[in-house]
Amino acid sequence: MAASLRTRLGYTFRQPELLRQALTHRSAAALHNERLEFVGDAVLNCVVGVTLFERFRALPEGDLSRVRAALVNQDTLARVARTLELGSEIALGEGELKSGGADRPSILADALEALFGAVFLDGGFDAARAVIVKCFGDVLNQADPAALGKDPKTRLQEWLQARRLPVPEYVVTATSGEAHAQLFEVECRIPALALVVPGQGASRRAAEQAAAEAAGLLAIQHESGAKRGGD
Repeated sequence: MAASLRTRLGYTFRQPELLRQALTHRSAAALHNERLEFVGDAVLNCVVGVTLFERFRALPEGDLSRVRAALVNQDTLARVARTLELGSEIALGEGELKSGGADRPSILADALEALFGAVFLDGGFDAARAVIVKCFGDVLNQADPAALGKDPKTRLQEWLQARRLPVPEYVVTATSGEAHAQLFEVECRIPALALVVPGQGASRRAAEQAAAEAAGLLAIQHESGAKRGGD
């Protein structure tokens, strides 16, 4: 392991073979990281769960589960792995290497979980918790239970309802492409704010979510502009 990665983790392995296995993809060797990934996934969920439990003491179980699921997912894991520059440390088979496997989200996420599992087996729960909290520091510090785990349509609807405004209307304006690769175009319409915002996606739901995401940003800007105009 590069000294810089060891510094970023804040941990030195007593059993280097565990580290080598954690950073070995199945395409590179028979002794790869999938079993360690299994352990790391459990440890990561436990550490994030305990951290949320301690930080948000009034949050009920259902909301804790929702927030944890929003934090412990492939996208977040891959993003954290990239900050650790983990891709350059993973042993990959020639095919995976040539096809860009070193930056593939699934490979990065699996390797990071395997790394957490390796730390747990090497140094115990406290060591694993320290490494996870260090790596996930920014993610955990920015966690907002009011928004995490809610899709854009839900967030937009709640934002409008909090202001006693009608919920938006979603209208499919066009579809294109073959049946197995269609592209949907949708408009999110909010008459009360005079907003008509387009969105695209491979399904109607995806297009609606994209339109809602964009409409939510515009709605907030609309409100901010109105407040400044009234000052």
